[in-house]
Amino acid sequence: MEIFNHNKTYKFMKLSVIMNAISIICALATIFAVAVWGLNFGIDFAGGTVVQVKYLDSDAPIDKIRENVDKEPLFRGASVTEFGAKDEVTIRFQGSSGTIGEDVGDLMVKTLQGTGEFEIRRVDMVGPKVGDELRQKGMMAIVVSLIAMLIYIAFRFEWRFGVAAAVSELHDVVLIIGVIALLRIDVNLEILGAVLTLVGYSINDTIVVFDRIRDELKSSKNTNLFEIIDSSVSKTLSRTTLTSLTTLFVVAALLFFGGESIYGFSLVLTVGIIIGTYSSIFIAAPLLKWLKFDAAEYRANIAKKEKMRIEKAKMRAQYEHGRI
Repeated sequence: MEIFNHNKTYKFMKLSVIMNAISIICALATIFAVAVWGLNFGIDFAGGTVVQVKYLDSDAPIDKIRENVDKEPLFRGASVTEFGAKDEVTIRFQGSSGTIGEDVGDLMVKTLQGTGEFEIRRVDMVGPKVGDELRQKGMMAIVVSLIAMLIYIAFRFEWRFGVAAAVSELHDVVLIIGVIALLRIDVNLEILGAVLTLVGYSINDTIVVFDRIRDELKSSKNTNLFEIIDSSVSKTLSRTTLTSLTTLFVVAALLFFGGESIYGFSLVLTVGIIIGTYSSIFIAAPLLKWLKFDAAEYRANIAKKEKMRIEKAKMRAQYEHGRI
């Protein structure tokens, strides 16, 4: 399906300076947001307890729940939020059965007496040491994935392509972290999974653009890199738009209809798809120019490798026929 004219070239690179300036501003805003507010680590990474409570005869009286919870010193400062429906809530707080000295579920039942008929659905606890270990491994997973992709793309294309892709992915991660910090989204294993998913999604989009640029370098004699990039991006624009929109529709459905439990996950995916599509065009591709990638030199290297391949094939044929 062709949304945009395949033969028309759109001048994307004329906007590259403006778009990169916007990206730099957003990255600085992210650093500011993280420095001032920090990241709101959830139970998975900060340690603590989450209690899920379902009310059986009415909607959950959140104000009354908060009032009762604040009266209990061990639960003071707990976060009380709806969980997917008005009759269900989650209560998050620092501490566990080991630090509190008695069973959390039993103590919560006593604390919530007088708020209605309810039942405790689940009690999840993560110790601070486990949370710290998960946080470190999560960061390591992101770093390792970026390095692995840099090596793969540098091997498949050329080292400048690898560096451009890695910087583009780092740009995506930074901006996503900025959104997480700004919207005060709880950083847990689901959010980490969303970020890693977006890294994979974005790099796939970037590789499609790079593949088209490589084909254009081989088939065209044009030495103006920005013109080659414009032509390549224009030819992949219909594919990029269709892929991004269809993925975005699915994720948006999760965002609006998936409930509280996956709200943060789906919100990060929604924003990340937009950022990843944008970075493939306006970050990864222009970086090739700023990394001094030269189209004529690239073609010369390809011609040299092809000449060596032909000579080796010729020598092998002569050897096999006994002429050496």
